[in-house]
Amino acid sequence: DVFSRCITGFCLSLEAPSAVSVGLCLSHSIFDKESWLVERKINTSWPIWGKPDCIYVDNASEFHSEALQRGCDTHGIRIEFRPIGQAHFGGIVERVIGTMMQLIHQLPGTTFSNSEERNEYPSEKKAILTLTELEHWLTVAIADYYHQKIHSGISLPPIEKYKSGILGDETHKGCGYPARIQNKKAFLIDFLPIERRTLQRHGFMLDHIAYYSNALSPMIANRKKYASFIIRRDPRDISRIYVLDPESHSYLEIPYRSISRPIVTLWEHRQALCYLRDKGIEKKDENLIFQAIDKLREITNDASKKS
Repeated sequence: DVFSRCITGFCLSLEAPSAVSVGLCLSHSIFDKESWLVERKINTSWPIWGKPDCIYVDNASEFHSEALQRGCDTHGIRIEFRPIGQAHFGGIVERVIGTMMQLIHQLPGTTFSNSEERNEYPSEKKAILTLTELEHWLTVAIADYYHQKIHSGISLPPIEKYKSGILGDETHKGCGYPARIQNKKAFLIDFLPIERRTLQRHGFMLDHIAYYSNALSPMIANRKKYASFIIRRDPRDISRIYVLDPESHSYLEIPYRSISRPIVTLWEHRQALCYLRDKGIEKKDENLIFQAIDKLREITNDASKKS
């Protein structure tokens, strides 16, 4: 947040930046954090929520995604891009990234900022934190350290500056706390990656997996009048897709056609396709994909018992 220098939210992932990570980061920034902290058993306060009027981004491809643009349009959020080749326009966010990286580079297992600085340090052997533990550490570093420490640029702890903007002080009237997002699932759906598919007699097919619900019956009966449908999918759980109804302009939740299938991630699905390809199996059907996923999970579980 430019006014207070507070960190409004984050997304911690091993995946490359994408429309998904941007959507998850923006959602975490906008949602209230109470239940998120309780779920992770983190005893701290992070009283920041609400939709921004504007987000300021660089020119990376993930910020030019249709998913982000449509989501921001839906929720009245303006996107402004940093001028190309003028890094100083990102000075505020680059400074806070530098501050957080100074802390992170003190952790055992750090890879440092570059190979020269890393030198002979055995990062892999020294690493001790799981991704969940690192998420906990990062939350505490933000809420209990960075937010509470006087920031030289504003001469106040960021959280105190933020509260003065919300509640007001001796010289300025506060803007008040913003509204909380009530339907968090619907909000996140608006920022998920977009696919386009035509509706078939048996529903939709995405990446060799069939999806169907009785809610599609009226559209199936008149499917020739429709072009392709906008479909959103959460890669962390591809057991269901969200199809935009062109009549009501709301999303229909459509599960696997075979509802007995297990919940899987898109990364597991892709790994299964690679597994089948390595086995020389060119034909990709749903049964083979889920058999491969079961086999890969079995291999992983067996390995976890040994090491």
